[in-house]
Amino acid sequence: MAVKTEKYYVPAQSPWPVVGALGLFLLAAGAGMWAAGIAGIAGPLVFAAGTLVMTVMLFGWFSNVISESHQGLYSEQMDRSFRQGMSWFIFSEVMFFGAFFGALFYARVLAVPWLGGAGNNAMTHEVLWPEFNAVWPLLSTPGGIETTAMGWLGLPLVNTIILLSSSVTVHAAHLALLQEQRGRLKQWLGVTVLLGALFLALQIWEYVHAYQELGLRLDSGIYGNTFFLLTGFHGAHVTLGTLMLFIMWLRVNKGHFTPAQHFGFQASSWYWHFVDVVWLCLFVFVYIL
Repeated sequence: MAVKTEKYYVPAQSPWPVVGALGLFLLAAGAGMWAAGIAGIAGPLVFAAGTLVMTVMLFGWFSNVISESHQGLYSEQMDRSFRQGMSWFIFSEVMFFGAFFGALFYARVLAVPWLGGAGNNAMTHEVLWPEFNAVWPLLSTPGGIETTAMGWLGLPLVNTIILLSSSVTVHAAHLALLQEQRGRLKQWLGVTVLLGALFLALQIWEYVHAYQELGLRLDSGIYGNTFFLLTGFHGAHVTLGTLMLFIMWLRVNKGHFTPAQHFGFQASSWYWHFVDVVWLCLFVFVYIL
């Protein structure tokens, strides 16, 4: 008896990986120029161009994958490949944030106490920075820059509540999908997208407050560096996650997804839960401790 084998669809060559690489390059170059104050308005313009290119890439690539799926080109083996790919992608993001959290912990646990004369480094303390006070957050630099720490009450706490609520709403949307309740699915997923957008708006407000009222900037020593790198990269991931969920909401309104076939939605919800967990770590180790 012949063994039945699954077909495995091999897509045609696509321009979207190259477009995505270009978008990431423009984002990185624009962010670097913007932060360093190089070439005036060029930095924000390059960053905006990168954002536009990445948005076009996401919509275009998603459109291709959706079209191929609706044509019945994907098999169970292809579905497993998608799941494995998304799992490895999230793992790579865990390692990405792990590197920045590692830098934060190194500064707090090792570098700052060492500069303060901990262990056998009393002479180093006297030579390098005799007036250094080994406390965290580090609110002054050798160059004389003074800043104020960002407290956890207020906007950070509100944003934490918003993201935790968004995890609940996206889970409710998933349950509605499994129960074939399309109305509830649209409502809960729409609420999740709005909560993500609200989080980003409040984070912008927080940054304006930090720059204008607290004197907390990217060049405010190791505390300013770690604060803006960790919260800024997380904000970029929230932006991506919100865009992904918005695309899923558009698909839901077009009648896409069934209880048996909805990995696009599921992958987006995985990513959103990951973003929420990262924020909880940020809230504890950056704002509270």
